[in-house]
Amino acid sequence: MPKIKATVSIRECVACGCCMKVCPKNAITIPKGVFAKINPKLCVGCGKCAKECPASVITLEVTEK
Repeated sequence: MPKIKATVSIRECVACGCCMKVCPKNAITIPKGVFAKINPKLCVGCGKCAKECPASVITLEVTEK
């Protein structure tokens, strides 16, 4: 069954932390303050991070697992 997961365009991410603040599963970190990283095992694909991102660099994608 396909699942929806969030992904970040790391080259465009400004590491503002807005996505981290709204993630209900704490699936997002910003290692060394460089860019947002989403843990696919914790992400439930709710899309809150994508809606909150001021740079619009987070997208939702359908995965097979």
